[in-house]
Amino acid sequence: MDFRCSINLSLNNLLLCLRCSGSDASSSVTQSPVFKAAALGETVSLSCTASKGVDNDLSWYLQKPGQPPKLLFYQISSRESDTPSHFSSSGSEPEFTLTINGVQAADAGDYYCMGLYRGPEFTQ
Repeated sequence: MDFRCSINLSLNNLLLCLRCSGSDASSSVTQSPVFKAAALGETVSLSCTASKGVDNDLSWYLQKPGQPPKLLFYQISSRESDTPSHFSSSGSEPEFTLTINGVQAADAGDYYCMGLYRGPEFTQ
């Protein structure tokens, strides 16, 4: 399951525009809002809702044009060493949030929320 948002910088009005779209083949992830705009320096929150089974196995990624996705957070709020300090991640099943405090032009890119679903365990 995945969730994708992209932030695009508009040089004409110095706004960062947030567009979200999701892949939801099993109805296990939804996103809100579909479109959001924020001025440079404002706070932006990306929401990811996952159905039961994700527990704390939720990660956030940022992909910039021409580059592979880069891990920002894993296990909800464990920060990768090079994740900018103005990024934070929080939540618990089923609601998760990536927050960007003081949005900068360098934050532009595609954001992904990915949850690892844990199915039932079988024993012999």
